[in-house]
Amino acid sequence: INISVFPPSNACIGRYILNMQITSCGHTYQRCLGDFYVLFNPWCADDPVYMDNQAHREEYVLNEHGILYEGVHKHITSRPWHFGQFEDGILDICLKILDMGASYHHGSDRDHCWRNDPVHVSMVVNHMISSHITNSIMKIPENNDYLKGTKPFSWNGSIPILQQWYNGRCRPVRYGYCGSLASVMCTVMRCLGIPSRVVTSFCFPCSIENPLGVNEIFDCTGRNLCGKDKIWRYHCWNESWMARRDLNQCCGDWQCLDPTPLETGRGSACSGPTWVRSIREGELDLDYDGHHMFSRVNSNYVGWLSQNNAKKVKFFCDTWPCGKHLITKSVGSEKFEDITGSYKYELGSVKNKEAYYRAYRRIHPGYCNASNCHIDRELSSLKNPFLSDSGVNMRLKMTNCPMYGEDVQLHWLLENLRSENKTLKFNLCAQIITYSGCPMDQFWKDSVNVTLGPREVKKIPLCISYSQYGPYLCDHNIMKVVAVSDPECGEVLMVSRDIVINRPPVIVKLLSQPRLKVPCTAEISFCNPLQEDMKNCVMTLEGCGLFKEPMTIDLGTLASNQQARTIVEFTPYRLGSHRLLANFGCHKF
Repeated sequence: INISVFPPSNACIGRYILNMQITSCGHTYQRCLGDFYVLFNPWCADDPVYMDNQAHREEYVLNEHGILYEGVHKHITSRPWHFGQFEDGILDICLKILDMGASYHHGSDRDHCWRNDPVHVSMVVNHMISSHITNSIMKIPENNDYLKGTKPFSWNGSIPILQQWYNGRCRPVRYGYCGSLASVMCTVMRCLGIPSRVVTSFCFPCSIENPLGVNEIFDCTGRNLCGKDKIWRYHCWNESWMARRDLNQCCGDWQCLDPTPLETGRGSACSGPTWVRSIREGELDLDYDGHHMFSRVNSNYVGWLSQNNAKKVKFFCDTWPCGKHLITKSVGSEKFEDITGSYKYELGSVKNKEAYYRAYRRIHPGYCNASNCHIDRELSSLKNPFLSDSGVNMRLKMTNCPMYGEDVQLHWLLENLRSENKTLKFNLCAQIITYSGCPMDQFWKDSVNVTLGPREVKKIPLCISYSQYGPYLCDHNIMKVVAVSDPECGEVLMVSRDIVINRPPVIVKLLSQPRLKVPCTAEISFCNPLQEDMKNCVMTLEGCGLFKEPMTIDLGTLASNQQARTIVEFTPYRLGSHRLLANFGCHKF
């Protein structure tokens, strides 16, 4: 007997048991024929996650390989990630996540009816990734302390994280960061049949007091002080495709889901699902947490100089909006796609202003009946004055793209916009910054007297040697260079630049053509670029369909300019597109 099962489009996702009742000679008994799984189906036009573009379905549902974008908005870096949603056992782990998180919205899981709604499923998954409950999947380290777990940036894919959580009796895996949290969520959502992708935004503010403004405080040397507000150099979250029946949508669209708990005025919380289009339009009463996402891609920046911890003065600086770039991996390509236009209209356009006024009135109830002019005056009083208002233009321009072991070379460009001389004293400094905006060690300081003639343009070379920054650089690889004028000279001027130090490359070379269930070899090589030994060197290898578990190779100590080569053998155990990832770690990074 051939049996075909056609679940309705509103069937609850999960594991089902198929029984057959047999009546013969007056006797009735049941036989279990087996079990099967029902998932959301983006190929089915009646399903709320239906996606009508085949290339998009292949990218956002079937593709097991992704790219995470990191760095700063002027220097975007990337690294590959294994989603691995089709690996053995991952579907059962994903359903376990729904079981563990069922009480989040529904008190108990005796009624499974919510499992046919991708909105509620996505909320449960979002909550389970890294909330404060005891069974969340990952923890974020406090104060950058990794001693009791794995470094957040050492993960190559979602599979070891999900397996460790499942095999560890559903205790949180230590540790993750926004990129790994969003990627694990993308794996779970794709595994359940919901099209999903990871999005990265640069200059992402976390403001406690003012939702639409973020403050950075510096001292007279240019050192960034640790205040309540933070500007994340980048932040990753998840987008999932679904029709919002709760908003009377008949067609699918992208919904924003952020599994990283972020500080708000009411405590720490995840956000979403939020209709991306509602963020762009400023329609913040339509969605869960829409005001949080709007604020974080539209906030204004204010820089302050703190004098003797008592008086604060606003800088003259180049002001910029937050949410500089929003990008995701392109369909069928390793390049990124800029999706900033999905979240906000072009800065300064009529539609951008209309959306901002609309959102401002919802975020600040006291302005619900205020005129546009009233809101504009309020915003003008909060913003930084422009450098051009003081008669000076400044910027820091990179002359090289530094790698570990190389000096950082910059040009400091100054232009006098007035017809009279200007004499200024500047303090310069460099400081380590984490990706989440936490200022760390200030390792370099200098002071310069600058005289600019009428309309003069001056270029001043700056160099920060590896011996100066090397002992302080952590796995975030980001430093901040600041030049700030002495307050005694009159106006307080500031220019800053975030700089990413590139990691040395790990080279993977296949020595034979991969074939199913046939041993294959690859050569992994890495060269120590530093003028010192690298200690405790470890190579971690991972590949969906290639290794059942990540492989760790201990390389010991690498002398300066020493080349490390290792040959690994693996046997592809399933068909598909495979990628071998190699991650190098040592006491330096």
